[in-house]
Amino acid sequence: MGTAAIAAVLPSNRHRGLLIPVTAVLHSGALAMVWRAPGFMNVTSDWLVLDSLGLAVQWVIEILYLFCAFYALGYLRVRQERSNRVFVVCLLLFLTVATVVTWSRHFGVTWIAIEATTLVTAPLIYFNHNKLSIEATWKYLMVSSVGIALALLGTFFTAYAMREAGIVPSFAFDSVISAAPRMDRTWFRAGFVLLLVGYGTKMGIAPMHTWKPDAYGEAPGIVGTVLAGGVTSLAFLAFVRVYQVMVAAGESPVLGRYLTAIGLFSMAVAGVLMIGQKDFKRMLAYSSVEHMGILMFGLGIGVPALFGMLLHVMMNALTKGVLFLSAGNIRRAYGSKSIDTVSGALRAVPVSASVFIAGFFAVVASPPFGPFRSEFAILSGAIHEGRISSVMLFLLFLLIVFLGMGKTVLSMMLGEPSSNAPPDAYREPLLTVLPPLILVAVVLFLGVALPAPIKDLFRNAALLLEPGL
Repeated sequence: MGTAAIAAVLPSNRHRGLLIPVTAVLHSGALAMVWRAPGFMNVTSDWLVLDSLGLAVQWVIEILYLFCAFYALGYLRVRQERSNRVFVVCLLLFLTVATVVTWSRHFGVTWIAIEATTLVTAPLIYFNHNKLSIEATWKYLMVSSVGIALALLGTFFTAYAMREAGIVPSFAFDSVISAAPRMDRTWFRAGFVLLLVGYGTKMGIAPMHTWKPDAYGEAPGIVGTVLAGGVTSLAFLAFVRVYQVMVAAGESPVLGRYLTAIGLFSMAVAGVLMIGQKDFKRMLAYSSVEHMGILMFGLGIGVPALFGMLLHVMMNALTKGVLFLSAGNIRRAYGSKSIDTVSGALRAVPVSASVFIAGFFAVVASPPFGPFRSEFAILSGAIHEGRISSVMLFLLFLLIVFLGMGKTVLSMMLGEPSSNAPPDAYREPLLTVLPPLILVAVVLFLGVALPAPIKDLFRNAALLLEPGL
């Protein structure tokens, strides 16, 4: 937050952008110290405690933000026609509120921080200052605000369920967990439905996904990365906290069936909407809807799929970084995001186009990329639970997504460059090409070999969700 204040008063556009990677490196270093020595950063309040689940999601945000931070230097350099003060301040503030979400063990604090992610990312969507971007920004604000209002109401319902059972109401996570088995079931379940819809709207699962196509389509590529890999992951973490309460209340059997159905529905809707999609950035929005469905599916399967589900949070976030950052480069080179004008990208922008193709194969869970590993772990858990019909539907929807995305990607990449293609002398800026290029290498590496520290990180997070794992 301190660097955001500095950015707000710093007069130089050029120097202001440097604060983003500096902050990202310092923040990552501090988190590494916390990971290696948990006593390094003591927080006296019970409301802010970095448990293994929060730590796992924080590292996902941290890695993604680090790549975005260096990409931002190159991006802002080619966008010097516009003041970057609000952009830099909001991007720095996002890291602050994301950290509060991952540290929070209080439903009230979590709600405030999730709402703050909306407020600090909305100005980023409006960075291009045109009619479509302001429309997308208002839609994002309105839909997200309605969703988060429902989540607040659900939080109040949960507290009222405690009161009806003769328990002193509290929003502290540990207090709610301990009271869960004794809560009034009617108010408790009503609260859960509202929390599901509320945080599900922030995640962008179908049918609460209506803000995504416009926001992702009109925002710069770096902002799409923050939304698809960061904001949705944080909203999912908030819902997983609700899931923990439901498990503690003994609602796992019914909960599992509902979440599995919601996940499959979200995947189906995304697959159908991708067919014939000509706007490649809106296509990525529907891909995000699909992957939020995959996370819900894994959560619904329960114990055998929890490790794969949490691992997929990271794989999805990093892969979205590959796709959105490279898509931003292609969009900027052609001046369009429609496949009617974007063609022959492999010839016009070979590096970004190649990275985008690799990201496409990764996001549809092709081996040996990381998402294949995490989705295979989720499906293995479903098979272990005997959910064969769900597995078949899961694979069917993956096929539909592959076909829908594949047609759009092939149309962009192959053929002769269109009249809107950049001139032969066009050079892709190094700082906007290198981050997604390294990121796709990381996604590939994680699919081939999962280092023990990362495996332990997500295994410990899964154990926190289901102690019997």
